[in-house]
Parts: sequence; C-alpha cells; structure tokens
Amino acid sequence: TVLAAQHGWPVPVWTQKWQSDANYEKLSTFLLENHAWLVPAFGSHNVRSIAHAMAVAEQLGVPPRRYEFQMLYGMADPIKDAIRSLGHRVRVYTPYGELLPGMAYLVRRLLENTSNDSFLRQGFSEGVSEELLLRNPEVVGEQRRKRQTMAVITNNAPQAHGRPSVGFRNEPLADFAREENRRAMSDALQFIRPELGKTYPVVIDNQPVQSPAALDSLNPSHSSQVVGRVGRATPELANQAVASCLRAFDGWRDTPIEERAAFLRRVAEVFRRRHWELSAWIVTETGKQWRESDADVAEAIDFCEYYATEAEKLWHPQHRDVPGEENAYFYEPRGVAVVIAPWNFPLAILTGMTAAALVTGNTVVMKPAEQSAVIGAKLMEVLIEAGLPTGVLNFLPGVGEEIGPVLTQHPDVALIAFTGSLKVALLINEQAAKTPGGQNFVKKVIAEMGGKNAVIVDSDADLDEAVRGVADSAFGYQGQKCSAGSRAIVLEGIYDQFLNRLIEATKSLAVKPAEDPGCAVGPVIDAESRDRILKAIETGKAEARLAYQTDVGPLVNEGYYVGPTVFAEVPETATIAQEEIFGPVLSVIKAKDLDDALRIANGTKYALTGGVYSRSPDNLDKVKRRFRVGNLYVNRKCTGALVDRQPFGGFKLSGIGSKAGGPDYLLQFVLPRTVTENTMRRGFAPEVSEGE
Repeated sequence: TVLAAQHGWPVPVWTQKWQSDANYEKLSTFLLENHAWLVPAFGSHNVRSIAHAMAVAEQLGVPPRRYEFQMLYGMADPIKDAIRSLGHRVRVYTPYGELLPGMAYLVRRLLENTSNDSFLRQGFSEGVSEELLLRNPEVVGEQRRKRQTMAVITNNAPQAHGRPSVGFRNEPLADFAREENRRAMSDALQFIRPELGKTYPVVIDNQPVQSPAALDSLNPSHSSQVVGRVGRATPELANQAVASCLRAFDGWRDTPIEERAAFLRRVAEVFRRRHWELSAWIVTETGKQWRESDADVAEAIDFCEYYATEAEKLWHPQHRDVPGEENAYFYEPRGVAVVIAPWNFPLAILTGMTAAALVTGNTVVMKPAEQSAVIGAKLMEVLIEAGLPTGVLNFLPGVGEEIGPVLTQHPDVALIAFTGSLKVALLINEQAAKTPGGQNFVKKVIAEMGGKNAVIVDSDADLDEAVRGVADSAFGYQGQKCSAGSRAIVLEGIYDQFLNRLIEATKSLAVKPAEDPGCAVGPVIDAESRDRILKAIETGKAEARLAYQTDVGPLVNEGYYVGPTVFAEVPETATIAQEEIFGPVLSVIKAKDLDDALRIANGTKYALTGGVYSRSPDNLDKVKRRFRVGNLYVNRKCTGALVDRQPFGGFKLSGIGSKAGGPDYLLQFVLPRTVTENTMRRGFAPEVSEGE
C-alpha cells in the first residue's frame, strides 16, 4: 500500500476485510470448478469461508476426497472436530525449522488473529453472534457502502469531480507487473523499427537546416544497428542559432508568464501521448532498460509540470510599499541560454534544463549529447508540436569539441546550463569567466558534474535491504548515473557477510540487450566508454582483489557490454575508489567503525549523493550531520531522485550548488530587479494609520 502511494499506482491489495473474504470465496469456487486438475486445500479458521467451500463443493458434486482443509496446530480445535465429524479431511500443521523465520510466522499469526476483524477474535473472545459472523461478505460490503454514502449526504460534503487540485504531483511510473504495460512497451519497440536509420537535421527558426555532414547514432545493445543520422552542426550554424535566439528574445521575454507556463504544460501532454514511443527510443538509442526508460519520460513530464508551477509563483512581484513610495521586486530572464545535456538521461535532463530556461523567458540553443541526438530530435518534434514560437529554441546537434567553444564563448550567450563530466564542466566555467569584446555582462554557468558516491553499511544494518540497495545503486543502468553508488563502505564486523551476499546478488543480475524485458544490466553507451571502463577494471586488479566479474559471453561481439564487477579489500586511496568510472564497477571498502566510515565517505573531491543503511537512531543522526553530500539517502538506494521530492544536485566538484527539480532552481535562470516609485504629488497627503 505504501509503495503504491509512492508510485502513484492503484493499491494492488484489498484494504478491507470483507473484500479479502469475498475474494477468498471467489477463488474457492474457481479451484473447486477445476478439481479434475488439482486438489484444492483451504487454509482458514473462518467458519464462513470453510462453510462456503463445503457448500460449493456439494453444489458442484465434488467428491470429499478431492479437497481438504488445513488448520494450525493448537488453534480453533472445536472447528477442526466439527469439520472431521462431517467426513472431511483436515490437515493440521505446525511451523518447524529455524528460529527467526518461525518467530516471524508466529508474530504474523498473532497480528492476524488479534486484529479487530479477525474471525477467531470475534467468535471466540468477543462473542459476536453467529448471524453476524456468517454474513455474506458481499452483503457486508454493500452495507458499508450505504453507510458511507449516507454519511456524505448527512455532512453535505461536496462530491469531487476529476483530479483534485493539490498542486504538483509526480507522474506515475509504469507498473510492468501489469500485462497492458508490458504489451504497450513491446508494441512501441516494434512501432519505431521502421523509423530506424532516419535522418534528423539541425533546426533553426523551426525549419530544418542542412549541414555538410551527419553523425551516426548507434544502438549500444546491437552496435551494427544505426538508430538515426543526425545533422553535424558547424560553427557557422552555431552562430546562426545564437542570432536566431537573440532576435526572438525580446518577444519571448515579454510573453506573459501564464502563456509560457501553458506552453510547458502542453509539452507535458504531448509527452504523455507519446510516452511509450519515447520510452522505446530511449531503450534503443541509450541502452536503458524498460523501467529506466519509462522513468526518464516520466521525469521529463515532471520537469515541465513542476517548473511551470514554480515559474508562476516566482513571477508575481513582491511589494514593500510605504506611504508615498511603492517598491517592487521581480525577476526577468538573463537572455540567450545554451543547454548542453548528457546522454545518460537523454530526455529528462535535456528537457529539465531546457524547460527551466524557457519558462523563465530565456531563449535556448539546445545541444544534446552526440550519443543521444535522436532523442534530442524527438524532443524538438514535441516542442514544435506543442506550439514553439519561431526562434525561441533552436536544435543544434553536433560534436562538442567543434561547436561547444563557439557557444560557450559567444558574446551574446548569457547563460550556460551543463550536465556532464568534471573535465568539460571546468573548461566551460573557465571559458565563460572570460569577457570578450562586445559582451557587456558576466555569463552565468549552471553545472552538474558527477560524483564518486558512497553507501555506508552499518554493523546493525538490515542486510537484505542493504545488499539490494547497494546492488541497485551500483549496477542500475550499468552504473552510468552520476548518482550511482560506486563505493560501499562496510563496517568490519559484517564485511565478509555483506560481501558474500552482495556477490551472490550480483550473480543473479541478467546481462541482456536493453529491449529484452528480462534485462537487469544492459550495455554501456559506446565503445569509448566500454574501453575506458575495462581499463579501469585492469587498474583495479592491481590495486585490490577482484571479488567477482560477470562474463558477458557472446554479447561481447554484439554490443558494448561490461559485466557487473565487484572489488574487495579496496584501499580508500585507490584510483578505483577515488576517480569516477561511470560504469558497473563497485569498490567495497572496509571501515573500523562509523567514524572511520564517514571519514572515508567524505574523502573524495565529489559531494553528490550518498547513502547509509543502519537501524540505530543515534548513528543515523550522526550520518545526517556529518556525511556532507547534496542528496543523502537513508535505508534506500542512492539513485532515483524525483522532481520536487528530492531536488537533485551536489557541491564540491559535483556541482555549483543548484538543485534541479527544487524550489530555487529557476532562480539560476533569472536576474532580480527592483523598481521604486515616488507616489507623492503636490497637494497629495497619504493616509496615515492611527498612532503614526
């Protein structure tokens, strides 16, 4: 129930006892109808459920030896005797085996049988009448519905229509346990196949512009497959794109905030309509698994909806008036923005930075990563479909080394929003700090630069949760998230136990092409990344003990695959424990105690995400105070931040300090202004309240 609420899904279980009882009877009937193929066993102490099974069996003519009843030793013995006296088989059972599972079973039984709705409690302890105990559960439900309806009428409560107005809500992720969602994704993957290999040009002023060359985008799961060919912008086209944005800026800046916010919401609606198609493109072009690709689209929707709402709040001037003087504090856009996005969240991050710039009135040159340029072209299609005004955004795919310096150093570019590697971010920051001739402002740089994130496992941690969380953090999307947990810092008392269980969990991760619904670990993004990760693994072998590495088998010749890799006894100063690898490589480091673990965790140049697994309130308080990262996760994986719930971003060399998806993110894209007006006039005397 809690997980469904977190995901925005319908609750998948019954929440009222009568519903469970009614469903039990429905399934009892189904089993007895199929007694030729199986022997139903009815495990219940509820006389109504038992009697219903007997009555249905009699009605269907099921022989008594074709079904049985099962009951717990030492519980409700009079009911057992009554069933036996009617000639039915009763199997009596008792828990047997290890202490902890047995105690857990006992506690569950105690909770069930002492609950207010328990048949045994009501029948044996509270003396509820047989008439009430044996009621048809469907009748109970109908009576409760009538009482609830009468309560609504009596209280004159207004009936809700449509979606309640509660502000921003995260877009629900797809539940792939549901067949219709699995079918929709499979159909979408087939739907885009005829589109593979298509050419996508540069787009300036909402019109395609031919470039002298193109970039081939390859499917990392099947490296011989061309996903699409995308225009390779030149420095001349980069200058044209900036000039177009500059021409459009005044009009877009002065467009009412309501219209700019409405535009983002239209983009979100197009995303929803094309959700499965866009998810399929992400699977195909970037090797993301089904769930990861679906989440990428959902996050793009979230960014549009959230920034639209936040911009409307931000754009109301603040007034500080006194008699004879009015003071207004408000914001305006900076100017032309350049958005340079990574490939690992090919739609979400590109959309997020672009949406923030647009809704605050900036015009945008949008440059996707080379590896995910087709998805960038799809975003451009969505923007135009949603009514993008001419020149407000221009699509400029290309090679970063060729057009990046032109954009970052252009005297008409006021703002650069970048997500990517530390090396490139520092270069952009350095270039932007210069003020070339003709530039009459200081460029603003927004940068998120990755991390070397650690998860601390305390000595009293729930190892079931810790092992799963560390594996998910390290190997989700092949470790290619800037938030990925690439270090597990484990207290020495449980180090060996944790490591052994982690290795077994890692062995269970299936390495497959991303389009396969059973894929747990897919390919890395390209050959350069694969070779760099393999080189880091070789370095790790000289620094630590290789505890486990998955053999990818024949996939090595199919695409860019690297198996999940675990290193043990890793020195805290080792290269693999200090440098970002951006692949499925995990360093497991031993710590003497929690203070030592915190020292190791903080001992890198990054401060993006971190995690801790512990059951000690005191230790958790200590970690919250002293583990200094932008996003700290307690008793859960350190990836998967959601817009608004967990605004995302770090500091040190992980970022400049802004938080994407947070309430202050839009402030990076605007300039504050104050206007003061003297309202005194000859012969005018302002009203003064008593006492002044």
